[in-house]
Amino acid sequence: MPTIHSTAIIDSSATIGKNTEVGPYSVIGPEVVIGESCRLGPHVTIVSHTTIGDRCVVHSGAVLGDEPQDLSFSGEASYVRIGNDCRIREGVTIHRGTTPGSETVMGDNCFMMAFTHLAHNVTLGNGVIMANGAVLGGYVTVGEGAFIGGITGVHQFVSIGRFAMIGGSAGISKDFAPFMTARGVTLNCVSGLNTVGLRRAGFSPEERRDIKTAYQTLFNSDLNIGQNNPNYNAESQRRISAKTGDSDNRPLGKTNAPDVELNQPPVKNAEGYDVPERVTRRDNNF
Repeated sequence: MPTIHSTAIIDSSATIGKNTEVGPYSVIGPEVVIGESCRLGPHVTIVSHTTIGDRCVVHSGAVLGDEPQDLSFSGEASYVRIGNDCRIREGVTIHRGTTPGSETVMGDNCFMMAFTHLAHNVTLGNGVIMANGAVLGGYVTVGEGAFIGGITGVHQFVSIGRFAMIGGSAGISKDFAPFMTARGVTLNCVSGLNTVGLRRAGFSPEERRDIKTAYQTLFNSDLNIGQNNPNYNAESQRRISAKTGDSDNRPLGKTNAPDVELNQPPVKNAEGYDVPERVTRRDNNF
């Protein structure tokens, strides 16, 4: 049997698993399912259409399953789904999906520190950790084992790769590669490999070496992303040039990259490619 404080308010359609505790002044709304052996502290609000797995802990002031902060939301039923063994600290907010029937998903063994926010349609893999005040915009995807530092903002529709580690107060508005790290107080900057995280996650020395080779090729060479692509060839260049009106034969990279000034004279790298001077080994933006 669950243990429910006398001041808690529970909707008649809610389901609460055995050995689950609901603290004082908590409110559990309609179409909510809470698994077994969970613990909800005081003043927790679960608005509606939310499923929580087994052995989860939700601390005071958390608000789960509220409507999305999206002007296109029409009021139709949408969902929040939280896995097993998750810890959700004080003041965390997790909103439902925007479109009818869609959902915001948190995997197993996730840890949401105080005042983190998951917007509508976010998907977290297993074992994700978000430090205090980190916020994810709508439709963000975070791979398993990733760590997002405090007061970091991630733009809507961005994907964070598995076992990535984002420093505090960073800004991420582009997809972030798996296994990489980002310094705090930066924008879209890869600063190295998450080697400690890879070892803790059980990656073999051979796997870590392969990932390091990929990192060196993608982020520490003088080549741009297109030139590092094994499928990049002269025919691809010709088709791109025909569409863009670029009449010269220089390989095209990511022309919208903020660290690249395309109007400056190009320089040759060791392979003979023309590369803007500001693209250096330390510029790792992508």
